[in-house]
Amino acid sequence: MKEITSTANPQVKTWKKLADKKGRKKTQTYLLEGWHLVKEALLANEAIDNILIAPNFKYLEELTKLTDIELIKISPAIATQLSETKTPQGIFAEVKIPKLSFEPTMARGAWLFLDGVQDPGNIGTMVRTADAAGFSGVVFGDKTADMYHPKVVRSMQGSQFHLKLVSSDLLPWIQAFKAANAPVFGSELNQDARSYDQVGQHENFALIMGNEGNGMSQELLAQTSLNLYIPIKGQAESLNVAVAAGILMFQLIK
Repeated sequence: MKEITSTANPQVKTWKKLADKKGRKKTQTYLLEGWHLVKEALLANEAIDNILIAPNFKYLEELTKLTDIELIKISPAIATQLSETKTPQGIFAEVKIPKLSFEPTMARGAWLFLDGVQDPGNIGTMVRTADAAGFSGVVFGDKTADMYHPKVVRSMQGSQFHLKLVSSDLLPWIQAFKAANAPVFGSELNQDARSYDQVGQHENFALIMGNEGNGMSQELLAQTSLNLYIPIKGQAESLNVAVAAGILMFQLIK
């Protein structure tokens, strides 16, 4: 087993840079942290370049049953430097970023489109809910947080390996769904929009959720088939975007 003990090692510096978008773009890889996420990646047959383990890693026997990738033993100091958490679990994986681009055949099934969503926790909750609801994929539109940002990766909790995730301008996707006669639903806090429970259930459709503070862009609202709202019966001003997305996803999917 290869061993790296110095935090000054050039490879360690490269792994550390994967916390930044620039570093990920250079290597076309990102870093997973924690046994749950690494295990999910292995079970999903993700393309993994390296697996790093620290002395405190507890599941070595299970890990070696799942993969024959040569492991790299790292020191506790390196694990602390690479970790985004206060208590590192002692395992990391460097994973290749999939090259997934838009194809017209993707305009089927249920898809979630994110328009300028910034909070990693909200994104993770929505991706996990899309996974639970049986969606086909999620498109990270312009001004949405990077899907490989460490906090986003951690908050998705492995659901990213069960769905297609694409980073793209949303307009071509909207046009493709509409061309396939599949509705594209926007979400809008507006009484002039249609109540979410009055549009039936669908096999092929897209749902757009907008920015936490500003909602969907006016440009995209004008392109949708129909814009939906969730009636609020109490005195709360609005719903959290991830909560609203969960309600809409389970309501709309057939």
